[in-house]
Amino acid sequence: MKIPKNIEPLIFGAAASVIIGILSFLSFETSTGFWLMFSFGSSTLIVMVFHDSEFAQPANIFFGHLLGIVIGILFNEFLGMSYLTLGLSVGTTVTIMMYFKIIHPPAAANPLIALFADVSLGYIVFPVIVGSIVIIVLSIIINRYLLKRNYPIRWF
Repeated sequence: MKIPKNIEPLIFGAAASVIIGILSFLSFETSTGFWLMFSFGSSTLIVMVFHDSEFAQPANIFFGHLLGIVIGILFNEFLGMSYLTLGLSVGTTVTIMMYFKIIHPPAAANPLIALFADVSLGYIVFPVIVGSIVIIVLSIIINRYLLKRNYPIRWF
């Protein structure tokens, strides 16, 4: 389905709203836990607008978010929050994402989330793992089946 250029922002914005809306609904209307974190907003932009980029591929989304939050939690647990740990945790995340080729720019914010919010290890499951999976599944449904795009280009 070829979408006219002047309609694309509306379609992609609506799709991003659906993804974040579903994560919000699951967070507030179920007893399963919190499914949403701030960096997921920019993840939805990437999967809708830049769906064919390396950053938007499922492995990058999943492992990028996972890596970023784990590094943030480790820095918080062992070094605490300071101007040094905030900078070093983001720098470490960027470096490791580059080495493992799982770059997902929104995930570089996850160490900041972990340090400022003082999150526990449970945060890795809810919202990071389950939220990332929901974003990936919904992105595949929207991109592949509704918008008829070739997404994902690669899984791993």
